[in-house]
Amino acid sequence: MKKKSLSMNQIMILSLTAIVVGILGCAIAFFLRTYQQSLIRNAQTDGRRTISQVTSTVDSYLGDMNNVMEILASELVTPSEDREHFFDTFLKIRPDVVAVTIYDETGHLMSCYSLDHEVRPVVLENLSFDRTMLDIYQEGYVSAPHVMSLFEGYYPWVVTIIRPVDAGKWEKWVAVDISCSNISSYINGIGIGQRGYCFLEDMQGNIVYHPQQQLLYTGLKSEDTGWFSSLEDGVFHRGDQIYAIQTDENTGWRIVGVSYLDEVVNQQVQTAVRILTMLLAAVLFTAVVSSILLSRVVSRPIHGLVKAMQDFEKNAEAFSYTPEGGTKEVVELSQSFEHMVGQIQELMSQVRNEEITLRKTELKALQAQINPHFLYNTLDAIGWMCEEERSKEAVEMVNALARLFRISISRGHELIPIEKEVEHARSYLKIQKFRYKDQFEYEFQVDESCLGYYCNKITLQPII
Repeated sequence: MKKKSLSMNQIMILSLTAIVVGILGCAIAFFLRTYQQSLIRNAQTDGRRTISQVTSTVDSYLGDMNNVMEILASELVTPSEDREHFFDTFLKIRPDVVAVTIYDETGHLMSCYSLDHEVRPVVLENLSFDRTMLDIYQEGYVSAPHVMSLFEGYYPWVVTIIRPVDAGKWEKWVAVDISCSNISSYINGIGIGQRGYCFLEDMQGNIVYHPQQQLLYTGLKSEDTGWFSSLEDGVFHRGDQIYAIQTDENTGWRIVGVSYLDEVVNQQVQTAVRILTMLLAAVLFTAVVSSILLSRVVSRPIHGLVKAMQDFEKNAEAFSYTPEGGTKEVVELSQSFEHMVGQIQELMSQVRNEEITLRKTELKALQAQINPHFLYNTLDAIGWMCEEERSKEAVEMVNALARLFRISISRGHELIPIEKEVEHARSYLKIQKFRYKDQFEYEFQVDESCLGYYCNKITLQPII
């Protein structure tokens, strides 16, 4: 079965398409890789910038509260009546301040200023004031967000700022409980992408505030705070998330921003891939159309040349060819074919003349095989056999000679059965054996199945 091959049109179209696809594929892959890395760097920069803004805002807010603390501390030395009026006015103009409390050196609650909230007669645990922390932070500290437990039936979520106050023997520490609503509202409003968020943790990895606090409590979400606490400030890439971390020097809190690659990077990459895919399809379509048009221009004269070759195969002697036009290579190929046709036709004429000459030579060679010397020696051998009254052997030798001549002539036929050719060789050897008085032996081994096939006559005798 003849194997089908591709046409020049198909090869050209496939080649141009493959080249275009290869070049565009490499370019697109390089672009997407560069684009993705650029998006990741931009996401990291945005995360660092966002966290820096959050840190500055939190630090500014708490710094403002430190300034307020100095004002409050200065008011502690005023008379009690004026002090009550001042704190009442202060709490009205600063709704983010839940309470201002004053503790002696031992940590005993001495005074509490708050609007419309009564202090419990017995406080089992005051989460807003930890005396043991003051031994560590003698200049004061900022507590972690907690539930305030001083009031009866009122449990706000607060952060407490505690500072030492030099206002007499009995007043040692002032604490301002600030509602977390301002900080939480601000942090809740920070979004890095659609799902990104920020949260606060302390240096030990404990969550200070998380916008998804309820999910953390119920176990539906978790944060690897231990891993965060082991890292320096900076931007880190882990899995499909980008983490930006910065420490607030005043509070010791760490602000962590979390963003997702599938939002800030992958979605944009997918959009770019869709656009590039459409562009690639358009370029491929243009390349295919261009290659089809180009292949037709190039292949049309090639098809004409192929048809001329087929016509030449069918009738080489009477074939006449006119060179094709087109590109330089096609013109040169066409001219070479025209020259080849002329040479082949000339060689065919030469071969035909040589065959005629060969036939004449073969006839002469056949005549030379029946040379007078061979005939004379054979007849001479027959004569002395007759003289010695070996008539039977003489008859056999005459019969062998007659068969030899009869097969050699074969009525002018060039092809004879192998059986006749073998008989001719047997007759020749029989004559030679009589002449040389049985000085040699011979044996024929012929496959009988091939005896009916034809061959050129007088083929075996020259070999013998």
